[in-house]
Amino acid sequence: MDLGISGRTALVTGASRGLGFSSARALSNAGVKVCLVSRSTDRLSIAAKELADDCHAIAADLSDRSSIQSMLEEVKETFGEVDILVANAGGPPPGNFETTSTEDFSEAIQLNLLSTVEMCKGLIPEMVDRGWGRVIAITSIAVREPMAQLILSNTARSGLTSFLKTTATEVAGAGVTVNSIQPGLHETERLTELYEDLQGVAANVPTGKLGSPDDFGEVVAFLCSEQAKFITGAAIPVDGGAAKGLQ
Repeated sequence: MDLGISGRTALVTGASRGLGFSSARALSNAGVKVCLVSRSTDRLSIAAKELADDCHAIAADLSDRSSIQSMLEEVKETFGEVDILVANAGGPPPGNFETTSTEDFSEAIQLNLLSTVEMCKGLIPEMVDRGWGRVIAITSIAVREPMAQLILSNTARSGLTSFLKTTATEVAGAGVTVNSIQPGLHETERLTELYEDLQGVAANVPTGKLGSPDDFGEVVAFLCSEQAKFITGAAIPVDGGAAKGLQ
């Protein structure tokens, strides 16, 4: 399917591996000029070589506000304008109410909430002026059903979901869509690092298998498409049916 976005430009953060990279690759395959962002210069270099020649890479730290601003300036200098933002960031450390300090919350909120707010503030007004834009945030299925020992992620990403929903209603009339995707368990390097028995992990998913990062990337690319112009303010689970709630 022609997604109608060939020639557009995209900024994808957390893009050196995992779901961020798969999203960047799907967009690149659709003809989008992509800027990859990650903290790891080495991994960025490897990832960029797998995409089209017009791909660009910037090392930036989403936990550092000045790094975010420098990154936004560089990508605008390189591409002139950004049509698509795919906001992705690594999860904060595990913990519960008793073990998590107030400072931990501040750091998690910067990484998993405020970094996306800052990128949206820097990019959405120009999308509105041009009459076209796509914002996708990769959050977590934990936003739908908070997970034990992930109090930081549950809190920060729930706040981000509310911000995106509110923003979506304000810019929808200008041709800008704002959505989030809530991934469940996908077969990424990160999951391999966390679990030795991936078969056992997959057994807890109703489909009986882990998600494919490539399939996830195609969902992101579709939400950026012309065909998805009527989808906005949505928080979409891509989790193999793991979430049990009605909403």
